[in-house]
Amino acid sequence: MPIIVRDYTWQQNDSQVYISIPLKGTRAGDSSVLCTEHYLKVSFSPFLFEAFLFAPIDDCKSSAKIGNGIILFTLYKQIPSAWDALTSTNLEKEEMQRIREEAIVRVQEKTKEDKKAKAENKRENEKYSLAVMMKIEEEERKRIEDVKEEERRRATEEMEKWKAQQRKEETRKKAEEEKRKSNTNKTMFPTHPKPSVKEHERNCVQNSKTLKEKVLPDVRATACINITFTPRVFPTAVRESRAAEEEEWLQKQAEARRAINLSDKELADLKEEEKNPEWLKDKGNKLFAAGDYLAAVNALNLAIRLNDKIPALYLNRSACHLKLRNLHKAIEDSSKALELLTPPVPDNAAARVKAHVRRGTAFCELELYVEGLLDYEAALKIDPSNQNVKSDAEKIRQIIQSSCPEVE
Repeated sequence: MPIIVRDYTWQQNDSQVYISIPLKGTRAGDSSVLCTEHYLKVSFSPFLFEAFLFAPIDDCKSSAKIGNGIILFTLYKQIPSAWDALTSTNLEKEEMQRIREEAIVRVQEKTKEDKKAKAENKRENEKYSLAVMMKIEEEERKRIEDVKEEERRRATEEMEKWKAQQRKEETRKKAEEEKRKSNTNKTMFPTHPKPSVKEHERNCVQNSKTLKEKVLPDVRATACINITFTPRVFPTAVRESRAAEEEEWLQKQAEARRAINLSDKELADLKEEEKNPEWLKDKGNKLFAAGDYLAAVNALNLAIRLNDKIPALYLNRSACHLKLRNLHKAIEDSSKALELLTPPVPDNAAARVKAHVRRGTAFCELELYVEGLLDYEAALKIDPSNQNVKSDAEKIRQIIQSSCPEVE
């Protein structure tokens, strides 16, 4: 049988009533509150507080806060006036039972209505979100088509100009060749009078002497130059070398550079430079530096469709998503980059630090400070001398230590 609470306190003014009920050493999560116009009930096992109110209240505006070992009610009166007492004392048992049952029925109906309203509101929000996303995607598709059409038109114009220039250049070269041939013919067949036999013999003797006097250079001697390259790619000492992991990393990078994930039809629609993921990555970097983060994401999306094994593409796209506040996508791209940055070798240490820091930043922006701190600590294990990462990790620790959940 529950123990009735008697040591509560209450105060009032013309429009409000304040009731303070001690929790009797129980936790706030174990309390159950029921409030209607004429009835107020608080259960926190094994204690019970029940009040049949002196006058009706507005249960929609009234509120209850639970915390610090106390329950505080703020009740708004329907009719502003001073109450003689908090509860009615002249009610019969049958009347009290009826009020209890009506209160329970009303609360159940209100709960059903609230649940139905929330479900309806959720459906409306989902419809609106879907409509907005479809509109954004349609506008983005149209913008991309316009950009492609403009690029095709520009490329066609440039090709036509180049062809015209080539035709002019060929015409000029033909004219110069014809002029040169004409001058050569004039030189070989001069128009001056034909020399006599004696003059011709003298000229032949002179030409033979000139040819004899000319000394031709010696033929160049052939030689062979031996060049020896070191087989090591990573500058790691032999006693600290992880040759197997390094060779695996190099093999993954080579396979990533050879991978193409688009069909022949899709490749045919792209320009030559657009088929190169490295060119698209550089283009995304330039767009990011210019502040056009959405265009940078589009360039990196195409690069990833061409080759989804290059970790730098996911790492750069995660930075763009951070700028665009697409925090969940930033976490996904950073995680994918870390998945591709295996095995951990000195060559990819800087990239792994960036991936951990960007994923930790996205977690902190979502107020998931514990997960963010784990990523920052992982980055510090890779680069313990990074002062910026140390400072940010300390700030996150202070936020975690100072945060305290508020119960209402």
